[in-house]
Amino acid sequence: MSKVIFVTGAGRGLGADIAREALAAGHQVVATGRRPEEVAKALDGPHNDLLVTKLDVTDIADAGAAAQAAVDRFGRIDVLINNAGNLFTGYFEEISPAQMRRQFETNLFGPMNVTRAVLPLMRAQRAGHIITIISTAGLVGMEFTAAYAASKFAEEGWMESLRYDVEPYNIHTTIVEPGYFRTELLVDGSTAWPELSIDDYASRTAPRIEGMKAMNRRQPGDPAKLARALLTIADQDKPLRRFVAGADAIEAAEVKATELLAQAEASRELGDNLAYDETQA
Repeated sequence: MSKVIFVTGAGRGLGADIAREALAAGHQVVATGRRPEEVAKALDGPHNDLLVTKLDVTDIADAGAAAQAAVDRFGRIDVLINNAGNLFTGYFEEISPAQMRRQFETNLFGPMNVTRAVLPLMRAQRAGHIITIISTAGLVGMEFTAAYAASKFAEEGWMESLRYDVEPYNIHTTIVEPGYFRTELLVDGSTAWPELSIDDYASRTAPRIEGMKAMNRRQPGDPAKLARALLTIADQDKPLRRFVAGADAIEAAEVKATELLAQAEASRELGDNLAYDETQA
């Protein structure tokens, strides 16, 4: 059944793939980006089922205007796919406070802004689906990703809790945790390198940066296949609440789950006997 699908960050990478695959599947698509002319170019121009509109996810007014434009054109929004994001790399001490804040503005407050604009429409419909592209870095902390992982862990907690807020209104939520996909996350404009330099980290920073640059266009995952998988989830009567995407992501999630269980068990002797003793009150 045709749906109205609202996609952020649709000018390139995974967002463009999602929009293209959704149009090919017969859906109506609201494709958004900071530069709408780039979005239109990425999606081969005008299309009867396509609305291209400006959206900087860090701008609350933009979010409201884009949501209203979608309703004016198509009458509703069935699926919101929060895809826009960026990557600030570096060891924690070398990431400036301003960089850390910019990371959170885009990766956490950005999707919150858009979701805040869309949810009133979905509640009025008593139907909808919020899909948020997070990352394996929202589940597993890694070296050289202190800012990115922090923003993604926060995004994960927000989405995991949002589920309970909106379930009574027949609104579904799906957390997507991709591994490494051949998107444009590692290109200039999507990736920022650390602004600060500390001698103790210098011998590790340079090889890390070169390694990440070398990984670009060599990631194992196919974003077009991921886009089609997301549309499959959007069509499910009971959508997956969490989609761990890619063999590398599944392996990482299994390792993390095993570690959590082991740490919970290791905590039992100290942690199981911390209840307040009412008899001593």
